[in-house]
Amino acid sequence: MAEHNKLGEKGEQAAMDYLLKKGYTILERNYRFGKSEVDLIAQINDTLAVIEVKTRSTTAFGNPQDFVKPKQIQRLVYAINHYVTKNNLDVEVRFDIMALVITGKTFQIEHLKDAFYHF
Repeated sequence: MAEHNKLGEKGEQAAMDYLLKKGYTILERNYRFGKSEVDLIAQINDTLAVIEVKTRSTTAFGNPQDFVKPKQIQRLVYAINHYVTKNNLDVEVRFDIMALVITGKTFQIEHLKDAFYHF
């Protein structure tokens, strides 16, 4: 496995652990629909949090959240529309980004809630 894929997997696990400690329930990890993949689908109270995890080893080329592009956002919305319909859910949906930067053996984690409204 390529080194950047290993870093991404570690970042997703760290994000998931962080969310669990904050009281979220993880419903799906790497949910796929068509060409779309959602890193994490979590729930807290009556809110479905759709979470894109971006992990980087450095911020030299920009912050992790800067790498979420409009096409990727479209795909996430498409996948979640399917997920909510398929599961007949009546919840608020929120799109978050979790930006992780490795610092030694741990991660610096920034959880950006309703992140797509900031673009």
